[in-house]
Amino acid sequence: MGGVSPVENPAALRSPAAEPAQDLVPARIRTADGEQLAAVLLPGPDHLRGTCVILAHGFSGSSTKPDVRKVAVALARHATVLSYDARGHGASTGRTTLGDREVLDVDAAVAVGRVAGYARVVTCGWSMGGSAVVRHAALRGEHVGGHRLVHAPDAVVTVSGTAAWSERGTASRAMRRLHRIVETRSGRVFAHRVMRTRVAPQGWDPLPVSPLECVARVAPLPLLVVHGDRDAYFPVAHAEALAAAAGAGAELWVEAGFAHAESGATPDLLDRLGAHLARA
Repeated sequence: MGGVSPVENPAALRSPAAEPAQDLVPARIRTADGEQLAAVLLPGPDHLRGTCVILAHGFSGSSTKPDVRKVAVALARHATVLSYDARGHGASTGRTTLGDREVLDVDAAVAVGRVAGYARVVTCGWSMGGSAVVRHAALRGEHVGGHRLVHAPDAVVTVSGTAAWSERGTASRAMRRLHRIVETRSGRVFAHRVMRTRVAPQGWDPLPVSPLECVARVAPLPLLVVHGDRDAYFPVAHAEALAAAAGAGAELWVEAGFAHAESGATPDLLDRLGAHLARA
């Protein structure tokens, strides 16, 4: 970060909230590689004294989309939530790299939680965001895209995340559609115009280290892996592999009837997850 605060007005994050889940809108978050991320803070019941949850959404999400907003509001009943638009999404700048340079977004958001003075900062990623938070914690201290990851969280939660890149074993229409969107020019145009998601056209070169290849390095940070048995994108085997590779410090929740990411999250799951995050 070169000594520069990742948020232009850190004092905005310290304002007391009259009610839980009342929005405070900080200045845009700056990443180490110069992207500007739109973000919103939802103060929890123990604002500024307890936990700040960094909410990293899935592909095509943003802090203002109903499914992501639903998750943020539910978690804010337990802890303060900083929800941001990843690069290439919503009101943020740049183009998405589907979990590669998104680790720089996570790093900048964790820095905001540290600057604001929260006792604990926990990253909670969903789908693409789940891959980003695992890789961010595992690669802490290393360089990505020429920039060092310097802001480690206190704990990590990944929900509906992948273990390996380019899952093609899932024969669902949803997974085939996702590949068309990110791998073809017409798909990327559709993503930009309809989904408000700007996909980097050049792809990965070189291939970034996958979550499975680095998850063991998340330790000694606590790691929770959450996955649904009805996930149409990534089979439960992805979560089982991540938890096994992470070692004894990891916990695995396989949720019956849970489909995928924010859209599939039930009030019961979010309540249990919020309680876990608050004490992580």
